Amino acid sequence: MTRLPLHMAALLVLITYPGFLQAETVKTEEWQIEADKISRFDNPESVVAEGNVVLTKIRILPPRQTVVQNETSAWAVLLEEAAVNEPVAVTQETSEGSPPRRKTEVIIKADWIAYDVERNSIKVRGNIAIVSDTDQLLANEGTFNLGEESGTFKQATILRETMDLHVEGETIEKIGANTFHLENGWMVTCKVEEGLTPPWSFAAADTKVTQGEYATLKHATFRIKNIPVFYTPWIMIPVGNKRQTGVLIPELSISSKNGFGFNLPLFINISDSADLTLYPEVLTKRGFMPGMEFRYTLGSQKKAGIMATYVHDILSDPDETSYWEETGYTHTNQGRYWVRGKLDHDFSNNIITRVDIDVVSDRNYLSEFNTGITGVDNSNDRFLKAFGRGFQNNTTDLRENTMKILKSWDKMALEGVILGINDVRRNKTDPPPLWKLPSLDFTGSKILGATPLSLAWNADYVHYYRKDGVDGQRFDLFPRLSMPLPLGQYLESRVEAGVRDTYYNVTTFGDETWDKNTSQNRLLGKFHTEVGTTLLRNFSMETQNTDGLTHNLRPYIQYDYLTDENQEDLPDFDSVDRKDHENKVTYGVDNFFTLFGNRNDEDTDRDYAYLKIKQSYELQSEESDTPFTPVEIKLRWNPTRQAKLNYKSEIDVYGDGSSHTVEAAYTNDRGDFISIDYRFEDLEGEDTHQLNMAAKAQLTDTLIASYDIEHSFSENETIEQNISVTYIQPCWSVELKSKYTPDSTLVAIFFTLANIGTPLGIQL
Repeated sequence: MTRLPLHMAALLVLITYPGFLQAETVKTEEWQIEADKISRFDNPESVVAEGNVVLTKIRILPPRQTVVQNETSAWAVLLEEAAVNEPVAVTQETSEGSPPRRKTEVIIKADWIAYDVERNSIKVRGNIAIVSDTDQLLANEGTFNLGEESGTFKQATILRETMDLHVEGETIEKIGANTFHLENGWMVTCKVEEGLTPPWSFAAADTKVTQGEYATLKHATFRIKNIPVFYTPWIMIPVGNKRQTGVLIPELSISSKNGFGFNLPLFINISDSADLTLYPEVLTKRGFMPGMEFRYTLGSQKKAGIMATYVHDILSDPDETSYWEETGYTHTNQGRYWVRGKLDHDFSNNIITRVDIDVVSDRNYLSEFNTGITGVDNSNDRFLKAFGRGFQNNTTDLRENTMKILKSWDKMALEGVILGINDVRRNKTDPPPLWKLPSLDFTGSKILGATPLSLAWNADYVHYYRKDGVDGQRFDLFPRLSMPLPLGQYLESRVEAGVRDTYYNVTTFGDETWDKNTSQNRLLGKFHTEVGTTLLRNFSMETQNTDGLTHNLRPYIQYDYLTDENQEDLPDFDSVDRKDHENKVTYGVDNFFTLFGNRNDEDTDRDYAYLKIKQSYELQSEESDTPFTPVEIKLRWNPTRQAKLNYKSEIDVYGDGSSHTVEAAYTNDRGDFISIDYRFEDLEGEDTHQLNMAAKAQLTDTLIASYDIEHSFSENETIEQNISVTYIQPCWSVELKSKYTPDSTLVAIFFTLANIGTPLGIQL
């Protein structure tokens, strides 16, 4: 094989860039050719390379410091012919130390290449492969312009590794560095083994593909294997990680309640940090249901998202009597909507902002429209993933909308909150909920000089508002002084005393009246002291994963006193306005267990378990028949890093009931998990008996099953149950899902195509 190294010549640079010979430059591009046989012809001027031809485009990286001279030569020198005297090009390179830096940008391989000097183009035949950093073009024959990097190829294939893109066509025209035009071609966004039929594909008479962005297809058909099953005159498909404006994969649904549904999302890329998605959905039994989603992100803690959907519900017409009889729904409006959103923005100087929006037209909306791309379940999952918090339960009638601003200093914090309530309760005779416009909460602690005294405080202001009823303003100031007590070397002790002063200014709106003083004040005294000790012991228990166990035992006793004050004449806005008299002794014991050790140079220390037990005894001025409070037990156990168990109970010592809560979860490295949340409560008139469970298991390499249920034993009713089975292949997946609620039963099939938008769904 003949090989002509780069230090001898830069053949195609001289031909493609003639200005290079007349002017100095700091950027050069070179081509290097290798072949079994290379021949030159003069009329017309051309070069033919045969046998294992490799043509490589190499870019000289930007210059460094010192000016040196690099000789250049013509195509003939590259082909080992007689040298031709050419002017000298001056470039900047480091004269000492490191060699010139070069980067291979494009490699062209073929069995035969003919280079036309005048047109600066090549003809290629046989096993053609044009390889760049991101993609490959394979073909049988074609022409290629070296200067413009454009050309036309027959029986060609495009492969893109990063997005697993596979494109084939009778004719593929390369019209730019990353853009191709296909005639009578097909594409699939996953890898296809050579000689095998793709499981699915999009075929079109005319296709334009921009690598890393999107593909536009005209007169396209969606094919399963080679069988056409769906036709569209135009479709745009994403084929890269870069966000681009275009139509996303449509969502199809069939439901006995909603009829046939069709949603064709339109994604609009506003900028690198903002986008808008429109959801023009049609439900044949409901009407036109448009939706939108706006998002922006300037960083991990500077982001926002808001979604809104609306429908003029055909079934909510009062004449649709069967709808009301079958469902038992109570809303009276036809214009139905849900607006939801969140915003996180962290400013400098430790200022944090959080906004949560949740406004719905009626309490039934969230139960009816809970599936699909704009449904309740999907919306909650998306916001939970993006912001770390979702929305309130869809059965909650008082839906909170808040804006919070938090400013923190060293051991101090000021929080401002604006709270608005979206009230969708059935019984409108109840008083309207209280809004906070605004509330301010200033908390902190400070050590007083060189003394052992520490000052802590809560200073709150709330302006309550409701459109009809009693509201007003409240100031609540609660300073406390605390210090340790020197009771001995082995005892830990602390004493705290404080005064709580609460001032009210009451106002009324609407027909409501207030027959007590509009300005009132409440003064409470608070005293707390605690004495305890800590016992610690290490137990050797060498195993495969640990050296031993540390047991930290802390018994304690504490006393709390809160003065008795008549509060019947005060307004009752929230829990701050009613503080029960306290005069009690609390005793308990805390146990903490920690594993320690070192295995394979890895620290194996971790929290293993804790057990906390406590009870109080009420010291009343008058004798009480039940001075002992229920025994509280809290247990947490982490037998492994993947498993956890939480148990909490309250047991009434007088036999008047108990409550028990068990939470257990296990997750393995493969992603299988099971979680159980069991709650039983029969204490102080409360009667709750409920089980929540969720599980997911990868049964085989291609089959995943999941199950979750919320069941109320006290109501003898399953609140919600979901079962799904997902079959996964490299290029596609299908999910069969059922969802049961007391109001409806849904069976849906979702098809997901690799690297393409939202899944196709059929709901029955």
